[in-house]
Amino acid sequence: MTTLTLLHPGAMGAKVGGQATRTGARVLYVPTGRGPASLERAREAGLEAAESLESALAVSDFVLSVCPPHAAEDVAHEVLTHPFRGVYVEANAISPDRTHRIAAACAARGVLLLDGSIVGGPPGPDSAPRLYLSGDGKTVARVAAVFQDTRVLARPLDAEVGAASALKMAYASYQKSARALAAVSHALAASHGVAAELAREASSLTSNILAETDQLPSVAARAWRWAPELEEIADTLRTAGLPPALAEGAATVLRRWTPDKDRFDLPLEEVLAHLQADG
Repeated sequence: MTTLTLLHPGAMGAKVGGQATRTGARVLYVPTGRGPASLERAREAGLEAAESLESALAVSDFVLSVCPPHAAEDVAHEVLTHPFRGVYVEANAISPDRTHRIAAACAARGVLLLDGSIVGGPPGPDSAPRLYLSGDGKTVARVAAVFQDTRVLARPLDAEVGAASALKMAYASYQKSARALAAVSHALAASHGVAAELAREASSLTSNILAETDQLPSVAARAWRWAPELEEIADTLRTAGLPPALAEGAATVLRRWTPDKDRFDLPLEEVLAHLQADG
């Protein structure tokens, strides 16, 4: 039987751990210091309470860390104070640089780290998050097998540690920023009494912008006109007492494409390269 210590049974972690129990894995968690809501989530997910972190680690093949991003390094270092020599799966929404720091700390203690990232909502009847894994290929396959035929879709990456974290950062940079931008847009419309009209326009949108990479060369070619418009938007937001940073940031991005004015035939690879500081 594969034994896994889950850190910690939050809204995502508990349900991910619960999916692993469906393949016969033993999933432990440490109830000490956890609130009533966490304890109830763990119970509902079928997780097994351990007496302590030390006792859980002593019998575990894997540690799966699913915690708030700011706590990721502290959680890892707490594990490394114990004589654990299994595999540490770092599955938090953190930068590749932080993942590499945790990997180095693990290596210094003889612990192998796998880089993981979870994309999507908690597993359920209508939700099947993807668990991307990068690092040692054989070990990635072992972890992926824990979630075989469950509502957690393990997706191995043929890449080194850092790749799974980078994928999460790339996806979340759009998803989270888009939600924040939508809130600012609706707040601006409401402040000028045109909220209903904005909602009507929004209902007519059919684009899946993140998937429409074929449109990016056209965006770059028109960026010389779009950047000043975004600066006008920033001024409008500032006057309304709303945060202008997203609009200002978008203008900064668009200005990197200024030399691409009217070059609609540029290949996508070149357009993306021009966003880098040395592009």
